[in-house]
Amino acid sequence: MISKKIILTGSFGVGKTSIFNQFIFQKFSDKYLTTIGVKVNKKTMNVKGQELSLLVWDIAGEVTQDKVPTSYFLGASGIIYVMDLSRPLTFDKAEEDTKYLKNLIPGAKLKLVGNKKDLLTESELAETVANIKLPIDSITSAKTGENILELFTSLAEDLI
Repeated sequence: MISKKIILTGSFGVGKTSIFNQFIFQKFSDKYLTTIGVKVNKKTMNVKGQELSLLVWDIAGEVTQDKVPTSYFLGASGIIYVMDLSRPLTFDKAEEDTKYLKNLIPGAKLKLVGNKKDLLTESELAETVANIKLPIDSITSAKTGENILELFTSLAEDLI
């Protein structure tokens, strides 16, 4: 079995923990609890006929924040960088953060994700996506579960 470390990162309140919980446990909670440090869990998937064990790290806070040790990021094969589609301020640091992560973890596969699709109308979503400077790999709703499994499956396929 192949084992890969995946990190979920991005600004505070973008839905990293909700994506984590939806993927690992198929659960969503409206309660907002700030992640302190890191939460880690494992999920096994069958991808392209191979069993793949994903060790998913839900990392608190900002990417370059002093409170988040760089050691949390090291050894990751995949990065899911999450932005909140309902809060354009969360897009502002995406370019700087993803550049930092690519330098810190060269060779890691990166997925840029717009989360909280359920909070926008179709026209608001189209306008929001058009205003994001970087290409988005996935638009998700951790609340409804929309595109969560597809996001992890796509990343897992990139890692094989």
